[in-house]
Amino acid sequence: GLKRLILNVSRAVTRDVLITFSPRAGPSRLNTTEKGKTGKIHLPREIFQSLSSQTVSVVVTVLNIQQLGIFKEANQTAQVLDNTVVGITVGESSISGLQDPVKLIFAHRQLPHGVTPQCVFWDPSKGQAGGWHSSGCVTQPGDKGTLCSCDHLTFFTLLLNPALDGSTAKALMSVATAGCGVAMAFSIVTIAFCIFIRCRFRFEETVRINLGLHVNLVGSLFLLNLAFLLNSGLSGRTHPRTCRVLGGLTHYSLLCCFTWMALEGCQLYLLFVKVLGIYIHHYLAKLCLVGWGFPILVVGVAGVIGSYGEYSIWNTDHQVIARLCWITSKRLLVHYITNCGYFGLIFLFNMAVFGVVTQKSCSLQGTGAVQGHRKPWKVALVAAGLFCLLGATWALAFLTYGISSAPVLYLFTILNSLQGIFIFIWLVVLYYPKTKETTPLSLSYIIRHDKTTTASQ
Repeated sequence: GLKRLILNVSRAVTRDVLITFSPRAGPSRLNTTEKGKTGKIHLPREIFQSLSSQTVSVVVTVLNIQQLGIFKEANQTAQVLDNTVVGITVGESSISGLQDPVKLIFAHRQLPHGVTPQCVFWDPSKGQAGGWHSSGCVTQPGDKGTLCSCDHLTFFTLLLNPALDGSTAKALMSVATAGCGVAMAFSIVTIAFCIFIRCRFRFEETVRINLGLHVNLVGSLFLLNLAFLLNSGLSGRTHPRTCRVLGGLTHYSLLCCFTWMALEGCQLYLLFVKVLGIYIHHYLAKLCLVGWGFPILVVGVAGVIGSYGEYSIWNTDHQVIARLCWITSKRLLVHYITNCGYFGLIFLFNMAVFGVVTQKSCSLQGTGAVQGHRKPWKVALVAAGLFCLLGATWALAFLTYGISSAPVLYLFTILNSLQGIFIFIWLVVLYYPKTKETTPLSLSYIIRHDKTTTASQ
């Protein structure tokens, strides 16, 4: 289960070091007559020229993790190619940040249907017992093998992740593109509607602030859909600098959406939990400073460390189905922290607020305080609208992984494409005054009855 090759290499080496490895035969010096049925390791001379000693030991280790029972990641769904892990060390020092990357070719026949290869290395700091990580490694699939280019030395392998087939991926891209166009149209209509009723009818200050929040949230959705359409239409044919700008714009738009969803949740918390009347000077202007300003700081830091560029999406046939200007594969940690982690915290907070709002609304219905003014279908619509407004449909992204989640991917794409329509219908029913109602069915209306009921009790 363990095979090792140790070479003594001089610091004055003038050419790259080439080594072959095989799960069965182990590593060896490259023979120029070999036909390429084994994996290859390409060590750049930059590694040796930076060493202090004259001669160092190059150790290449090939491990069969199935026999040894090591390098097991918790809840791992991807397979390790041939159960093979290749470790590379040069001297006794840690080597990273290489300008000329280390290249490993993992030889394989045609991969099974429904998987896509990914070059990874073992990160001992991930989780409790360590795990696989792809930062600093670039994957280039081929017909007879996959090329891994990494900027450091450690233990490497090729993961076979579940993937979408080409037809499903193209269908999802078509649905997303069409949905973005529809969402942009309804976002414009929704913004116009909010501005119209805010100017046409006399609402109390709480309702006006709520409408301002909704306008900003819908505006961030419009910007996100626009950035995606530009991305899908221009990426792959743009200058690298332009692609970096477009990637930063897409990331900024997404963060703005998440931030405004969080501010919607904070507003609901203040209305339903802190109901004793809180006055904040220039409240909406301060919310705008947070909603549009905080993402600028995040994107600025991510841009300084070079996080944006071309990102390729592969299908099971090892073909590029989409090239997006986004966070590059070398900086996926930025995506996990600023997108997945950030939204995860917002989602947990907003769902807690949604639970409190739903409980208060149901308790008021039970007391009969607002029964005469609120029909059951409107109560259900208010709950569904809040659920959508607080970003619950985005949580489906955590359930999308591989080909087994294709239905969830379709549901995620369709629901988020229709989010602009849902919000428009919700606002019309909730805020537009009817002939028999002197005031709209606003959230502040519920709060006033909540206060009255509490005082009477």
